[in-house]
Amino acid sequence: MKKHLTIFLITSFVIFSAANTFAQGNTAVPFPKIGIDIGTADTPEDVSTTLQILLLMTILSLAPSILIMTTSYLRLIIVFHFLKTALGTQSMPPSQLLAGIALFITFFIMSPALSKINDTALQPLMNGEIKVEEALDKGVQPLREFMLNNVRDEDIALFIDMADMEMPETRIELPTYILLPAFAISELRAGFIIGFFIFIPFIMVDMIIASILLSMGMMMIPPMMISLPFKILLFILIDGWSLIIGSVIRSFG
Repeated sequence: MKKHLTIFLITSFVIFSAANTFAQGNTAVPFPKIGIDIGTADTPEDVSTTLQILLLMTILSLAPSILIMTTSYLRLIIVFHFLKTALGTQSMPPSQLLAGIALFITFFIMSPALSKINDTALQPLMNGEIKVEEALDKGVQPLREFMLNNVRDEDIALFIDMADMEMPETRIELPTYILLPAFAISELRAGFIIGFFIFIPFIMVDMIIASILLSMGMMMIPPMMISLPFKILLFILIDGWSLIIGSVIRSFG
């Protein structure tokens, strides 16, 4: 017991001496200091800069909604969830995995538009060649072109009629606040149409398995339990992921 107490005292003394030596030396680690100053604006340029910062913060906070509602992500995620329901695999693949796959495919589909945004809006803004307002106007144009190529005339007419405004002569003159909801409705419709065709072969497999079980008198066995391996096998044999993803990508104008 005395031996352990002696070792403990010696160890404590060594640690205390090292800490004291370190404290006496000028080896203190500086901590960063972050401050935010709020004052009065002296010139109109200060007010303009403040408003630009608030506008950029607002856009960044709305970035997830912009990504979902103005790109191909909406149609992709709807199709993937229909596929998951049709297969009947419940939690496989996980929803997070489907969202990640849809996000990467969205970047692939939107790469031409993103390249235009970078070349015409982002890079000139960072180089100081244009102002924020002009960068926003030029950055919206590639997204508008994508949405105009994939929106239905019926959905545009619906929101123009509800807004009680005249039909523009060309699609280019269509206001963005009309184009956004019309594009979302069109994407929902397209996703549901693709989901309907995805359901048909899997429903046929369920019906065939249910008929076989009924004819064999196995009414206590859930048909979904028996049909699930056959649906997965069918999906593998037809190379389902490549077929569905390729079809969805080609469905965009």
